[in-house]
Amino acid sequence: ITLADIVVTCTLLHLYQHVLDEAFRKSYVNTNRWFITLINQKQVKAVIGDFKLCEKAGEFDPKKYAEFQAAIGSGEKKKTEKAPKAVKAKPEKKEVPKKEQEEPADAAEEALAAEPKSKDPFDEMPKGTFNMDDFKRFYSNNEETKSIPYFWEKFDKENYSIWYSEYKYQDELAKVYMSCNLITGMFQRIEKMRKQAFASVCVFGEDNDSSISGIWVWRGQDLAFKLSPDWQIDYESYDWKKLDPDAQETKDLVTQYFSWTGTDKQGRKFNQGKIFK
Repeated sequence: ITLADIVVTCTLLHLYQHVLDEAFRKSYVNTNRWFITLINQKQVKAVIGDFKLCEKAGEFDPKKYAEFQAAIGSGEKKKTEKAPKAVKAKPEKKEVPKKEQEEPADAAEEALAAEPKSKDPFDEMPKGTFNMDDFKRFYSNNEETKSIPYFWEKFDKENYSIWYSEYKYQDELAKVYMSCNLITGMFQRIEKMRKQAFASVCVFGEDNDSSISGIWVWRGQDLAFKLSPDWQIDYESYDWKKLDPDAQETKDLVTQYFSWTGTDKQGRKFNQGKIFK
């Protein structure tokens, strides 16, 4: 659980308590599962107590609103009548010296303005028929039993590729949360790659006996990290294998990693996962 999880959960508390009734929540299965998991953590329950999901959304009552506005209006009127009028003093005009008026542009600002905007390396490749944004939305809002078949239905193997990654230094992994931080850190450093890529990276095992591996999908047929120096900080810490989209082994791996199930090569059970989308 990250600080971002806690912040977003606190933001959604009143919505889930007073607005998002059962009928509305049906369309957001994964979000509901994530929210319920968070509010049932013992640390969260110690602060907010037992939480009851909204059964009926609050409705606008025009009568109560009119009474409330009338009460506010009468209160403001009384305050206005009692408050003495303040006399505003006219500010004196000061002449600004010519040197201050004609201040030269900052050299650093000029350099930044002149610097050419970096291009997205994926723009040079054919777009193909696979709509990455469409799949990400479908994956986020549906169960894996629907989103994985949807992925294979839409996947364009001519213009997109699937890769398997495995962290090289598994014997150095200690706490599971530290392994999760490794994944999150990599995701943050390749932020500009997010538009044309998707990944599910998982931690298998327990503290002091774990592994990191994942399935990646991106536009193009080559290893994407070599396209930009900004993306090359972490990728060399992993072994990369391009997968055959027609092979049954690939389909099994996609199912396993997209649904966060199964074990790694050493038989360690799934512990936690991170999605790059």
